[in-house]
Amino acid sequence: MRIAVFGSGAVGGYFGGRLAEAGEELVFIARGPHLAALRADGLRITSTKGDVLIAPAQATDDPSSVGPVDLILVGVKAWQVPEAAKAIVPLVGTRTAVLPLQNGIEAPDQLAAILGPGPVLGGYCRLLAHIAGPGHIHHTGGEPFIGHGELDGVVSERVREVQRAFARAPGLGAEIAADIRIAMWNKFLFIASLSAVGAYTELPIGELRTRPETRRLLTEALAEAVEVARADGIRLPDDTLLATLAFIDSLPHDGTTSMQRDIASGRPSELDAQSGAVVRLGDRAGVAVPTHRHIYDALLPKERAARAAQRAS
Repeated sequence: MRIAVFGSGAVGGYFGGRLAEAGEELVFIARGPHLAALRADGLRITSTKGDVLIAPAQATDDPSSVGPVDLILVGVKAWQVPEAAKAIVPLVGTRTAVLPLQNGIEAPDQLAAILGPGPVLGGYCRLLAHIAGPGHIHHTGGEPFIGHGELDGVVSERVREVQRAFARAPGLGAEIAADIRIAMWNKFLFIASLSAVGAYTELPIGELRTRPETRRLLTEALAEAVEVARADGIRLPDDTLLATLAFIDSLPHDGTTSMQRDIASGRPSELDAQSGAVVRLGDRAGVAVPTHRHIYDALLPKERAARAAQRAS
């Protein structure tokens, strides 16, 4: 397949790099020092699943120079999706599938608002990784995974083709979700709650899940998100809360979420797309979410300061 990765950070870089390792034709859309490193030295992945160097790596900051592709992995931060949707228009042809891999729940609708609903798939991923330096993605642990599917639940030929490409790639697991909207909500309620509590307490996963006070806070945040999903018509399994806690208990002790790391470093984060979305959707559905609302309100001044600093730089 001819594949473009729009947003070649930890998510796009890792999954795009593994697809390139499997022999797919990849082009990375990047910018700044990361782009320069990709062009000069290639893409380096260090990982518990095996290290790899993709060199040369085809990389550009100009999507219009690439032309239509078979698949676009959208790896930007959740708050960047509306602008990304406009930028990827030159990459979209009549057969292109657009697969968002954000932590939020709103990306498919945001993409469809610009591209139309036809190209857009539902998708999510699980990955503990970060940019260790320009051109270098470091995967710290856990099982890298992508779930995807048509938003209407049909198992189309393009979804099968995407799955075949993922199945050829080392260092990742993938599946066609039986109901991608349920699967996306399962991921969203997990990451929104874990990110919120992690950023609020400034604790790694292993500590916040074992201290009684912070485990209770995490459980309350998860329960609120589950209730919001069900009020939105998502038929989550009865054991969703317990299953999510069990998954969190399996994660590396020293792990942190990307939102937590961004807030701790004074960078703009996905706060609005995660806890903020739980608050917005809860208000819309008439569901009280006091834990998410308190954490969102507490972290919002840091988020506003980070965005102001970015605009001033």
